[in-house]
Amino acid sequence: MAIVPQRRISKTRKRKRRTHFKIEVPGMMVCPNCGEMKLSHTVCANCGFYDGRQVLTIKEKTKTEEVDEKAAKKTKKEETVPAQVKTTKKATKKVATAESADMKKAPRRPAKTVDKA
Repeated sequence: MAIVPQRRISKTRKRKRRTHFKIEVPGMMVCPNCGEMKLSHTVCANCGFYDGRQVLTIKEKTKTEEVDEKAAKKTKKEETVPAQVKTTKKATKKVATAESADMKKAPRRPAKTVDKA
C-alpha cells in the first residue's frame, strides 16, 4: 500500500507555511569612503576600503583600456556568429526544398499494366 496523506492540506494552511519562503533583498549600504553602493561586511569593489582601512589596491582603468575592452567584446561576438555559415544553411535549405518538390511531382510507383490474354 502507498503512503497517502490523512487529509487534504487547505489553501490557507499551505500559504501560512510558505510565508517564510521568499527572496530577500541583500544588505546593501553606501561606502563611507567613495559613496558607491556595496554589500555590507565586504570590501568595496570601487575603492578597496573596508572598515575605514585600505584593504585592496584597485588599479584605475584609463579611457583607452575601457575602449579596448569594449572592442574585444564586440570582436568575440562577431567571431561566434560568422556570416558565411548563415548563407550556406539557407542555400542548402533551398536545394533541399527544390528536391522535395521534384519528389512530390514524380509518381511513386509505375502504373500497373494488366495483360489479359
